[in-house]
Amino acid sequence: MPNPFQARLVAAALLVVLLGLWELLVRHWGLSALVLPAPSAIAQSLWTGLASGYFWPHIWSTLQALLLGLAAGSVVGLLAGMALAEWALLERVLKPYIVVSQVVPKLALAPLFVLWFGFGMLPTVLITALICFFPLMENTLTGLRQVDAQRLQLFRMLGATRLQTLLRLKLPTGLPAILAGLRVAVVLALVGAVVAEFMGASRGLGAVVIAAQGMMDTTLMFAALVLIAAMGLLLYQACLVLERRLLRAHAYTQDSSSPQP
Repeated sequence: MPNPFQARLVAAALLVVLLGLWELLVRHWGLSALVLPAPSAIAQSLWTGLASGYFWPHIWSTLQALLLGLAAGSVVGLLAGMALAEWALLERVLKPYIVVSQVVPKLALAPLFVLWFGFGMLPTVLITALICFFPLMENTLTGLRQVDAQRLQLFRMLGATRLQTLLRLKLPTGLPAILAGLRVAVVLALVGAVVAEFMGASRGLGAVVIAAQGMMDTTLMFAALVLIAAMGLLLYQACLVLERRLLRAHAYTQDSSSPQP
């Protein structure tokens, strides 16, 4: 089984090969930069935008909207998942409405949010939160219902309250599923923020993509897409690090609290 360093090395080598083939094909076929710019031209545009400071306000605006929407959607999704898992009647009543709110295309809601809340960051944050809400809610609901029946019966025999059972048994048991939902929400949050910025934001990487499209500057558009991809990868890796630490801390707590012979 290859170690992580070897896997990263192979992934980096594959990236270099793909970029090299891309560069050769563009040069060999003489493609216009309007159709498909070469990686070297994209790198030059990216460097120029970063060095001149053009990209930084847009990066910060997208990151700010993403984090605010992710935080709001994740907190509401976690609380909603806990409530639905604890009260079956509440789930039967509200779950159809929640599902309907998710199947409606978010791109169709973006113009309405702009109309209701005006231009700026608020519509972007709301759309991002709406997208992040469902993965956390669904994974929390699923994770809290994966509790071992014998352990649940033991808590009841010991006289634990519903809140104690939730905090000390159900949430720790469902932690892997909840964190998996957070990973999905992080990826969707970036998609939601960028898509919302398409609908009239003056700042943000999504606004850069739309502006580049209007100017027919495909190289700038690809540079913005590279920044969006890099931001998504960094956030996803940060989420993986957080997940490993939380699961390791949870495993240590379980081991230390288990009875010793």
